[in-house]
Amino acid sequence: MLEEVERRKARRKLFDLYPETGPLRRELYRKHMEYFRLGAEAGVNERAMMAANRVGKTYGGGGYETALHLTGLYPDWWEGRRFSHSVDCWAAGDTAETTRDIIQLCLLGPVEDFGTGLIPGNCIIGEPSRRRGVADAVDTVAVRHKSGGVSVLGLKSYDQGRKKFQGTAKHVVWLDEEPPQDVYTECLLRLMTTQGLMMLTFTPLSGISEVVLQYMSEDQLAALSDGNVG
Repeated sequence: MLEEVERRKARRKLFDLYPETGPLRRELYRKHMEYFRLGAEAGVNERAMMAANRVGKTYGGGGYETALHLTGLYPDWWEGRRFSHSVDCWAAGDTAETTRDIIQLCLLGPVEDFGTGLIPGNCIIGEPSRRRGVADAVDTVAVRHKSGGVSVLGLKSYDQGRKKFQGTAKHVVWLDEEPPQDVYTECLLRLMTTQGLMMLTFTPLSGISEVVLQYMSEDQLAALSDGNVG
């Protein structure tokens, strides 16, 4: 019986984050809460969480919000954007391997136990389709949405090139790690007709790139030009 309790708990990790009390309580994650809230503001369809490594950008930031949009299982306290219908979503990393080892693991869990990531096990419909040429990598996942519809998650990587990001409209695009400018622009085009959301989570290891500049305020840019920003 205890083993069954633990098994079920492992397939409901989405509901463990940001409670009212405890070590993961919301008040300790003010930046995360602000990041989520901004997604509901009028005219805000692009957000970036640029921060140091190991501060919860992927799991507690982009991964958590992506799982909420795919399932529609928003907590009562949620102040961010809500979709009342199923969504078509992309999540992408810099290479096929890092997408598998970071994003896929975050959302689905290990390949031998899909359903133990942030997407609850009972929301994953059937067996995810596999990506050709990359061992244990997933290409597409069908996810049960609270509305009764079926959301679709596609896992991609920047090393596929810009053309692989062409195609149909999307409601949500989550880019984990800084994307090339052409991939970033192509993803924005997928969101135009849906008024969808672009979410970035990354550490700016490439310095002040074109993508990074788009998320810096005028005051930050002025300080940078004056040599006051390291």
